[in-house]
Amino acid sequence: MPGIEECLAEAMGITGALGVSLVDWTSGLAIGTAGEGPDGDHEAGAADATELARAVTQTPSFADPATGAAPAEDVIVSSAGAYHLIRFVDTVFDSNVFFYLRLDRDKANLAMARIRLAAVADRLVLV
Repeated sequence: MPGIEECLAEAMGITGALGVSLVDWTSGLAIGTAGEGPDGDHEAGAADATELARAVTQTPSFADPATGAAPAEDVIVSSAGAYHLIRFVDTVFDSNVFFYLRLDRDKANLAMARIRLAAVADRLVLV
């Protein structure tokens, strides 16, 4: 996928961004990273985020029965000092990637971060 580095840099421009990874949730590996990983380790963060992504995407309870749409667009986890935002990248082919963005809870606007990360994901697909 071309444009990964540019999209990661744009995601790091989101107010409060601490680190971002583009993750292949089939393997649990980070395809690209920017900023700081959780505890300094992007790969461990990617693996942990993958477990959460799999749980959500493989659970029919999160699907929209009226539209049959994918189970989730985003997953948000809040902790004492950070927001963790997973944004699935929707493509016309069978793509299994998502962005995992960590945000400083004191500096970030979660709603705005969600909107901006969705736009980054859309641009990644268009590139």
